Amino acid sequence: MRAADPSTAAWRKSSSSDEDGGECLEVAGRLPLAPVRDSRNPTGPALLFGTGAWASFTAGVKGAAGAR
Repeated sequence: MRAADPSTAAWRKSSSSDEDGGECLEVAGRLPLAPVRDSRNPTGPALLFGTGAWASFTAGVKGAAGAR
């Protein structure tokens, strides 16, 4: 398994991010873990989630958004 090195990862911003730089998350893909960080602090810490846990979380968020 590759080591998770978020410093060299390709980050992408949430499609729900505020255009004014508000509450934004970025997630990096193609790693054995899913690192998530605050887009306003790209050199700050990243939370690391297992890819299965991240997939479950995003599915839950999408389901909750669709239920509104």
